[in-house]
Amino acid sequence: MNDPNDVQPLEATNLGGSFTFLGTSMTVHRLGYGAMQLAGPGVWGPPRDPDAAVAVLREAVAAGVNHIDTSDFYGPHVTNQIIRRALHPYPKELVIVTKVGARRGADKSWIPALSRQELIDGVHDNLRNLGLESLDVVNLRVGGVAEPSEGSIAEPLATLVELKHQGFIRNIGLSNVTPTQLAEAQTMTEIVCVQNYYNLAHRNDDAFIDDLAAQGIAYVPFFPLGGFSPLQSSVLDAAAASMRVTSMQVALAWLLQRSPNVLLIPGTSSVEHLRENLAAAAFTLPAETLARLDAIAAHSGQESH
Repeated sequence: MNDPNDVQPLEATNLGGSFTFLGTSMTVHRLGYGAMQLAGPGVWGPPRDPDAAVAVLREAVAAGVNHIDTSDFYGPHVTNQIIRRALHPYPKELVIVTKVGARRGADKSWIPALSRQELIDGVHDNLRNLGLESLDVVNLRVGGVAEPSEGSIAEPLATLVELKHQGFIRNIGLSNVTPTQLAEAQTMTEIVCVQNYYNLAHRNDDAFIDDLAAQGIAYVPFFPLGGFSPLQSSVLDAAAASMRVTSMQVALAWLLQRSPNVLLIPGTSSVEHLRENLAAAAFTLPAETLARLDAIAAHSGQESH
């Protein structure tokens, strides 16, 4: 009899399968890469070893990653400049998703930047530092640090729609938004992805993910291990130990199995850690493990939908 806790291998190179962004010909592997950690500590300034950062990006693309998430306010400017150094001219199948809606203060703080001129400047900063004439996808970042806040997003979105019409942006996504804000945005333009805070322990968006899946819209969760209580972490760690993998690998595998429209962008500045993250696509979680992990949300008073 098979041990139910044994890792069940999948095709090791498929990186979670593929997803095509709504209304486009852009097809990406579901396990991508988030570039935020390529900057220095606190996402500020250059990394201690720029060559190592370049090596991580090149390793990711060599492994099949064709979805990179970035922003010019990482660094600021630094991360995009490293991406350009490492990968330009870019492979034709590579999709670079960036975001605007914030800027960095001299004290390294994160400051909302949603005025028309700030958004225009942000898009052009991304274009210049990435060495591009048009951006594949630009996410409008609104809300608080990790949680959405209700209210109209029509005014800042109108600026991105204008830039799309001008050819600087090909597609628009949203970050840190509610279903109501998505619905408002869809009256103005097509939305191809939503990027929100979501993981095993933080499942407020369960119903939202299912609705987006029905519409063919990508959902890109950030903070895959953020906000876990000690009890929740212990359950995750025990599941990982039983499968002889890392807790991050289990968290990523769970997200890949959560819904076919979920795209992952785990970040790291280490080639070794990158390889570990990508290996999360090479197995499925047994039903018994999934049941234990799905119960994690209940410990924080959240319920799945």
